[in-house]
Amino acid sequence: MRKSILVTHVVSAGVWIGIDVVSAVLVAIGWSRAGDDRTAVYQALADYFVVPLLLSALAAGVVCLVTGVLLGLATKWGLVRYWWVAVKLVLNTVACVMLLAFLGPITELSSGEQPLRDIWFVAFLAVTAMVLLSLAMVLSVFKPWGRTTRRKAGKPTTGPSESSDGPRVPGAPTGRGQAAPH
Repeated sequence: MRKSILVTHVVSAGVWIGIDVVSAVLVAIGWSRAGDDRTAVYQALADYFVVPLLLSALAAGVVCLVTGVLLGLATKWGLVRYWWVAVKLVLNTVACVMLLAFLGPITELSSGEQPLRDIWFVAFLAVTAMVLLSLAMVLSVFKPWGRTTRRKAGKPTTGPSESSDGPRVPGAPTGRGQAAPH
């Protein structure tokens, strides 16, 4: 079950980043064109971004947020037990809130007129979400900063030589080319 949720979490984040890439590319193409070409690109943004892509991004963001919370609750990482998980939760929440906050101004694109401020909203939203989600992926890989709180005395601690698969076995290699101390 955990692996299914993890795959759903990773795929939803990938979909969300993909939607942001498509949006940023369309905005960049629109900025580089003039006249009717620019209008056509912005009309494509209005037709394909406002409703389908934006709602897909919102759905992907919500799925990513929900699966992230489920993973945090169901694994040793917890929701706020480690700094990198807490930061990822904040980044995902901020990205979802931004998406909802800018939904209104962006929908003005569908009117057929392309006010420049709305295009800036699309670009800002797409680039910011890409940066936030990329940072969240980096945090998932490197898992920096350690625990948010210290363990209480008497509770077992996990040392740096322990893997995520379980505790270190005495006498087993530590992964650093040395035998574990006895």
